[in-house]
Amino acid sequence: MQLLRFLLSRLFLKQLGYTVVFLGLVFILVSWGLKVFTRHNEYQKVPNLRGLTLAEVSQKVAEEKLRYEVIDSTKFNASLPPFTVISQFPEADSEVKINRKLYLTINPSGYRKITVPNIIQITRRNAEAMIHSVGFEVGEITYQDNIGKDMVLEIKHQGETIKPGILLPRMSTIDLILGNGNR
Repeated sequence: MQLLRFLLSRLFLKQLGYTVVFLGLVFILVSWGLKVFTRHNEYQKVPNLRGLTLAEVSQKVAEEKLRYEVIDSTKFNASLPPFTVISQFPEADSEVKINRKLYLTINPSGYRKITVPNIIQITRRNAEAMIHSVGFEVGEITYQDNIGKDMVLEIKHQGETIKPGILLPRMSTIDLILGNGNR
């Protein structure tokens, strides 16, 4: 009974009213502050950066009040010039906030270098599979007298004999010299 009398007392209702007004003001100030701080409903379109060089990207991004970061440059695309943008995130024409960071994939200067596998004394079929699996192309195939039919005797690149383990750019052509089965 005393609890009910306290809850209906003028002092409690007055304090309850002050609390509600205070919390309402705090809510209004916080929501207004968040709208100002986060720039609510203020968007801009992302420019299309594909095919631009890094110097052009820097200038265009600065004009648009955006930032960028290069996240990858390992996918070489021979149809595009070196150091141009291959892809971007967010995509072109997306709506973003001012000062948003764009993530770019850049075309490197060339294919990365990889190790030539040891294919000496391996059959042609296995050698070709190994060459393709690491990223090289099989070039000219020539035969010379050797008892091992279709066994790799030598490997060449651009007319010069090379040894397994050297580094060549990916997609390079490797020529094979095979045995023809004759003594």
